[in-house]
Amino acid sequence: MASAFLNYLSNGSIESESAGTIPSDSVNQTVVDAMLENGIDISGETPKVITQEMIDRSDKVITMGCSIDETCPATFVVAEDWGLEDPSGKDMIVVRRIRDQIEERVTLLIEESD
Repeated sequence: MASAFLNYLSNGSIESESAGTIPSDSVNQTVVDAMLENGIDISGETPKVITQEMIDRSDKVITMGCSIDETCPATFVVAEDWGLEDPSGKDMIVVRRIRDQIEERVTLLIEESD
């Protein structure tokens, strides 16, 4: 969600990649539906594993809420952790709340980069 918001709200002026330490096989359908409510279609996205190359080419690494200390990127690189709940397995009400928190943080990130 954060990467999609960043690409959308920055009008493409800020490039982002989304990846995780243990990605699922597909994008969570509830997340897809919640993002569509905001006019952003992420249905064509594919979850990816974070790589060192991704980290090396990044100006900033943001984690959403590392719950698995052994695999959290923030334990081996300088990263900002937003401490957000994982939307996996959550109902639409919770996913909307998480989506809105992410949108707020991305908006602030864009403002800070201007």
